[in-house]
Amino acid sequence: SSLRLNMPATSIRDLVIKDDDIAIGTHGRSFYILDDVAPLRQITASAAAAPATLFKPAMAYRFRFSKYTDTPIPPDEPWAKNPPDGAMIDYYLGAGVSGDAKLEIVESNGRVIRTYSSNDRVLDPDPARDPEAYNKVCQQNPKAPDCALPLYWPAPTSALSTQAGMHRVSWDLRYNPIADEREDLGEDEGGPGAVPHRTLPSMDAPWAPPGAYTVRLTVGGAHYDQPLSLHLDPRVKTSPAALTQLATLSREMYDRAASTSAALDDARALAGKLEGARGAEAVTAKLKVLAPDSVEDEGRGRRRRGGDEHETLTFVHVRNALMGAAMAMQGADVAPTAAEVAACNHARGEYDKLMAQWHALRTAGLHALNAKGAAAGGAAVQTPP
Repeated sequence: SSLRLNMPATSIRDLVIKDDDIAIGTHGRSFYILDDVAPLRQITASAAAAPATLFKPAMAYRFRFSKYTDTPIPPDEPWAKNPPDGAMIDYYLGAGVSGDAKLEIVESNGRVIRTYSSNDRVLDPDPARDPEAYNKVCQQNPKAPDCALPLYWPAPTSALSTQAGMHRVSWDLRYNPIADEREDLGEDEGGPGAVPHRTLPSMDAPWAPPGAYTVRLTVGGAHYDQPLSLHLDPRVKTSPAALTQLATLSREMYDRAASTSAALDDARALAGKLEGARGAEAVTAKLKVLAPDSVEDEGRGRRRRGGDEHETLTFVHVRNALMGAAMAMQGADVAPTAAEVAACNHARGEYDKLMAQWHALRTAGLHALNAKGAAAGGAAVQTPP
């Protein structure tokens, strides 16, 4: 297809290649920019004939995106798109793929920190593609994703494509979100800035630190890897020691929050197994305290138990405290403040207390329950590893 895209047929008076972008000046005093032409430099006959090709991404820089915190530019005002935020990753499929496809960002130690999939959730109808149909969804369920926004704000939802042709994915340079970013968005649905038809939800995940990463495409049973270099905003002059402290604390809070979220799922699954089981009432009640079925149940339980901190800890409360501590440090590339460090220490202490309760319940508590069940001829209840 043509690389002209939305540029009209007009006289071109100047053209410059800057790094991996092409900028064009026209006779009508307009300019057009073709973002990231790195794949064009890598297209070969063998790449075009291959069942799949993952192109080496251009160097990426970690900087804060839109700082525009006002309402969006009016739709009738002329404006043009900015390049996609984050690292642009391009791949080519010679033919459509019937199975799943997956794109992963992998750290140097082999740990996967971000995953995009052809099975990612896509809203149907989509507020960006069919606002009239989605407005009916909002009328039926005002708490549905994006319903608190004007429906000309949200960006289209998308999943990793398995269709033949060229495809581009933009990694926003953050870790995997622990929860669906389009659920429970509250008052901050629009993220840091609002752009008509391009407003993304707030991302509840810390920034990935600068460094060397691997992009891995899995499609058709084969893996394709390419290196990706992520650099800090060159305008940042913060000391390496301060940046290391920021990255270490952010990662610790995030990892503990992910562990808490996994424990929440395990506790709810265990409570489901024990529902109605003879003699399991005491263990089930403790599980309901740690892992209430809903936010409303958690609020009622915390009010009922009063000010006893040991009793009021829940997985959701501790996960939110950990993520709150992590996200408070994501606004700038500077050393964490004393208040932010204190918040991390407090969240860490709550996490340790909660996990001690959970460990005791799933070991000694469940062992005693299984012993009673075995004496009565019942089967043992197993917990996730």
